[in-house]
Amino acid sequence: MDSSRPNLLFRIARGLWRGLDRFRRLTFTPLSPLAPAALLAAARGGGGPEVPERAALVLAPRGQVVEQLSGDSLARLLGKLDGSTEEETLLSDLLDAIDEARADDRIAALYLQTDELTGIGPSKLQDLEQAIGEFKAAGKKVVAAGDLFTTGSYHLAAQADEVHLNPMGMVLLDGYGLWRPYFRAGLDKYEVDVHVFRVGEYKSAVEPYLRDGISPEARESYLDVLGDLWGSYLGDAAAARTPPPEALAQPLAGIAARLRAAGGDGARLALEAGLVDKLSNRDEVRARMVELVGEEEDGKGFSRIGVDDYLKASGRRGKKPAKGDAVGVVVAKGTILDGTRPPGEIGGDSTAALVRQAREDEKIKAVVLRVDSGGGSAFASEVIRRELELTRGAGKPVVVSMGSVAASGGYWIATSSDEIWASPDTITGSIGIFGMIPTFQKPLAKYLGVTIDGVGTTWLSGAIRPDRALDPRAGELVQLMIDRGYEEFLERVAKARNMSRDEVDRIARGRIWSGADAKSIGLVDQLGGLEEAIAAAAGRAGLEGEPKVRYLEPERTWKEKLAEQLFSAAIAVAGEAPRAPRGLSPARSWKEIERRLEPLLALDDPTGLVAHCLCEVE
Repeated sequence: MDSSRPNLLFRIARGLWRGLDRFRRLTFTPLSPLAPAALLAAARGGGGPEVPERAALVLAPRGQVVEQLSGDSLARLLGKLDGSTEEETLLSDLLDAIDEARADDRIAALYLQTDELTGIGPSKLQDLEQAIGEFKAAGKKVVAAGDLFTTGSYHLAAQADEVHLNPMGMVLLDGYGLWRPYFRAGLDKYEVDVHVFRVGEYKSAVEPYLRDGISPEARESYLDVLGDLWGSYLGDAAAARTPPPEALAQPLAGIAARLRAAGGDGARLALEAGLVDKLSNRDEVRARMVELVGEEEDGKGFSRIGVDDYLKASGRRGKKPAKGDAVGVVVAKGTILDGTRPPGEIGGDSTAALVRQAREDEKIKAVVLRVDSGGGSAFASEVIRRELELTRGAGKPVVVSMGSVAASGGYWIATSSDEIWASPDTITGSIGIFGMIPTFQKPLAKYLGVTIDGVGTTWLSGAIRPDRALDPRAGELVQLMIDRGYEEFLERVAKARNMSRDEVDRIARGRIWSGADAKSIGLVDQLGGLEEAIAAAAGRAGLEGEPKVRYLEPERTWKEKLAEQLFSAAIAVAGEAPRAPRGLSPARSWKEIERRLEPLLALDDPTGLVAHCLCEVE
């Protein structure tokens, strides 16, 4: 008998076992809490959600409303289980659901519930406002209800035919602000030297490391832009409500006196100001919705369907990409970084690859780049811009659609386009460059007794080290590169906008602009949303009729697809996954600081040049 045969069989069996074990660990183990529910769902069969014969579409966004979900799908699903990730709602899901429901005879009303909404940009509010307006124009009712309405959530609620506020609630229109931590005093305390190189007195992203508060130039720029956004907000909200814009702003003027007159009753104050239509407890809101759409089959509430289930039931979720000639949409959301990055971030290589994929696809006749970014690495921005330039050179039109923010590097990548569209409330501009080198030689020596010394073959060896004082000659070199980077930025914009270098410089210097102002000074071509930009791209490509749209995204792995199926099946049986508690604990406060610092800390531009704007509106 051949003695090698049992050994061979053993090795084959062992290999199969290891393969199965690896499969188990990579898939089922992380999702083990969902496995029983997933198996139960599979046993039941079930064909997925169904739309009741008469129902309300429930629009209840959670967390931040975003252009693109952050991270890969597997990480998001696992994050839902342990509450480690911030909740996000995809803007396109909300818009698709409203659009589909508008012509769906089974959907009789739209129910807005905004208590779980934590953040939404002004441009996204305008997109939803337009979609809700078209839904109402179809003769369907829109009802909003909430325990507390703040600036973002009230803008949505104001679009409703009826706004119900909990009798224990209130409306707080605190306006728009732009706030950030400043570290100068702390850096001085620990004797950390931060060497900043920049061009543009309005380039304020580096100010937290240089000052203890906002500079006069940044204050001027921010107030100008926020004033535009707030005026637009009041106009939009007032157009949907009876009170004029000044009446909407009035609750903050003398609010203490009026609240005193109302006996401290914030809900009554909102009702008297005309901000809401009725003070209703939750059971009263449910009763009102039953009047409009009828009861659920179990008689425990009104007939309804949520956005996720509705998109699945109607075929808008998970459908195959449109066949035939189409407009390709590439979403550039987040900080611009080098290399390959997951969704929710912009990678110079990964985003450029999506643009290249669109260019090489014969069925994609035009490209729309949807930008929602404050910028980042200048090098990565140029990699993406060049890919767009090649796409135009190949004869495919490129149209840029700006979301809530398209500033600094976010504007850089927009310069290689045939047309730029922005919302009136987009924050854009911030045309400027900076670099930053912190050095820690003083605290090392003072607190740890550590000094750094050595030799090098040139003066530049060791001249730029975080543990040594910066050599002034090295600082001069960095500033020269920063100056050149700024000149390149000006050249890109001047060529794209048919302006002179000096004309661009006068409106650059790192200053931010609202979309409306950006159009008036020539930085954008048209005011409008993503749909208008897609239509413009289709027109440039000669596509007739309503354009087909294909979103280009990285291919999901088999693990991600399997995890999504398991998660969806388990949720269908077990209900929603638990959510992390709300509120701002000390840990969450520190996490918020980390979130604000992350865009700068993550930057790894090979040349050290940064085109970034810390201009998140709250």
